[in-house]
Amino acid sequence: MTDVSAAAQTQQPQTQSKLATAGLADNFDTFLTLLTEQLKNQDPLNPMESEQFVQQLVQFSSVEQQIASNESLEALLALQQSDAQLTSLQFIGKDATVNTTYSLLKDGEAKWEYGLPQEAQSVELLITDENGKQVRRLDGDTSEGVHDVVWDGKDEAGNTMPAGVYQLEVVAKDADDVILDYAVRVTHRVTGVEMSGGQAQVSFANGELVLPASLVTSVRESQAQTAPPNTTDTGDETEDESQAAA
Repeated sequence: MTDVSAAAQTQQPQTQSKLATAGLADNFDTFLTLLTEQLKNQDPLNPMESEQFVQQLVQFSSVEQQIASNESLEALLALQQSDAQLTSLQFIGKDATVNTTYSLLKDGEAKWEYGLPQEAQSVELLITDENGKQVRRLDGDTSEGVHDVVWDGKDEAGNTMPAGVYQLEVVAKDADDVILDYAVRVTHRVTGVEMSGGQAQVSFANGELVLPASLVTSVRESQAQTAPPNTTDTGDETEDESQAAA
C-alpha cells in the first residue's frame, strides 16, 4: 500500500504537466490555423500589422519553456523522494534518535531525554496523552545538560495508563522566573518507512508512532538485536586443562 501511494503522489504532478503540454499544443495549432486564414484573406494593399502575432508567438514560446522547466523540476523532486525513501529503508530494525516530544508507553515505561542550555531554578515535567490531557507531573533535573526521563506509566492517582503515544512538556524557569528554552528527543526502534506528502516517514511500534525522517538525528544498531558475547568453553580449552592435569 505504501509503494502504491508513493507512486501515485509522484505521478500526479507529472500527469498535470502532460495535460498542460497537450493543452498548449492544441491552442498553438488553433492559433496557427487562425493566423494562416487571416493572412490568406488580408488586403494586399493594406496588410495586417504583424506585431500582435509576434507577441503571441513569444507568449506561446514562454509558456512552453515554463512547462518544460516544471517537468524537469518534477523529475528532480521524484528522484529526491525516491532517494530519501531508499535511504530511510536502512533505518528499519535500528534504534533511531528523533527530535520530538512524543514517546511510546510500552511495557509500563516511557522514556525521553531533555536538554537545558543553562541551570534552571525549577523544572516541571508535564506528561499528556494523545488528547492533550495531562496525566502526570514530575519534577525534573535543574542542572545544565541532557537528562533522562523515565515514566512508569502511572497517572497522579497511581492508575496504570494504557500503552500508546504520550507527550512530554518541559517547563524550565530561571531564578528570575523566565522560561528557558529546552530540547527533547526520544530513541525507539524503527519498524517501517513510508512516503507521505512527498516526505519520507519513519514508523515505530508498527505504526503507533509515525514521524518525519528529517527529525532523525542518529541511527545505531538496535540493542535488542545485539547478541551477547559467546562465553561457552571450547573443546581445546578442555583438552589443555586435561593435559595440564596429566
